[in-house]
Amino acid sequence: MDNKMIVYEEKLRSHGIVPVIKIEDISVSCKLAETLTNAGLPIAEITFRADGAEKVIKQIKQEYPDMLVLAGTVLYIEQIKHAISAGADIIVTPGFNERIVEYCVKNSIPIIPGCVTPSEIETAMMYGINVLKYFPAEAMGGTDAIKSLKGPYDSISFMPTGGINLLNLADYLSLSNVLACGGSFLVSDQRLKDCDWVSIYEDCIKIKEIVNSVRRKG
Repeated sequence: MDNKMIVYEEKLRSHGIVPVIKIEDISVSCKLAETLTNAGLPIAEITFRADGAEKVIKQIKQEYPDMLVLAGTVLYIEQIKHAISAGADIIVTPGFNERIVEYCVKNSIPIIPGCVTPSEIETAMMYGINVLKYFPAEAMGGTDAIKSLKGPYDSISFMPTGGINLLNLADYLSLSNVLACGGSFLVSDQRLKDCDWVSIYEDCIKIKEIVNSVRRKG
C-alpha cells in the first residue's frame, strides 16, 4: 500500500466521517473549510458533480494546506489530473473503473474506488488497494451487508457512503471493517446556500461525540 495512503488511512479512521460536499460557489469554500477545521474536522470530499470542483479544491488547499481533501465522483482520467493538480490528496470513485484505478496505481495516486461485490473487492485487492468505498450503502444492504463481508475480506476497510446520517452513523462506525463514513448530510445544498455555518459547526461537534464514543467502545 502507498505510504501516503497509510497516513491518510490513519486520518480517516481518526475523523470517522468524510463530509461529501457539492459546492459551486467558490467564494464560500474557504469559510466552509474554516468552519470544519475549527470544529475539529479538517476533512472534506469535494465532488466533481459540481462545476468548479477543481477551483474549490485549489482554493481550500491554498488556505488550509493541512486539510485532507478528497476529490469525489471522479469518472474520468482527465478529472484525476485536474484534481491532483489542484492539490487533492485522494481520488474517490463511485464504482470500480479499471482504467481509472490503473492510472492512479501507476502514478502513485491514492484512490478509494467504489466496490460492493466480491468480484469488485477481489479486483481491487489485486491492485493492492484495501480501502474501498461502499456505495450506495443503505441501498446496497447497509450494515448487514458490510458486516457479512468481514469474514472473507478481513484485510479490507470500507468507507460506506449513501444514506448515512446522524441517526445511523454509530451503527456503521461500530463495524470493525468500517474505516470512516461519507455523508452529505453535514454540508447540505441548503446549508451552503444559507451559509449556515453555525448548524454545520454544531453537527460537527455531534459527529465527533459519536465517533469518539464508538471508537472508545471498540
